[in-house]
Amino acid sequence: MDVSKYNRTADILKVLGHPVRLCIVHGLVKQETCKVSNIQSCLSIPQSTVSQHIGKLKSAGIIEGTRNGLEIVYKVVDDEAFKIIESLYPGCE
Repeated sequence: MDVSKYNRTADILKVLGHPVRLCIVHGLVKQETCKVSNIQSCLSIPQSTVSQHIGKLKSAGIIEGTRNGLEIVYKVVDDEAFKIIESLYPGCE
């Protein structure tokens, strides 16, 4: 059996394994796009902590950000991560 085809899924699951990152991606799946300030207020954690977690999600290729004036708006860009979140939380819309 060739386990190499499971590498990307395993990498995504490692990144999503932290509750804050899982919550961020779940929120982005539900809303499609979101600003850091919205994520921060929703999670009630410091902006610097949110930024660290967003950095890990971006470097894993799960989310990407688009500048909108002074804010950066994030969205999920990895289809596999999107499907994982939908399977964990059915009814995400």
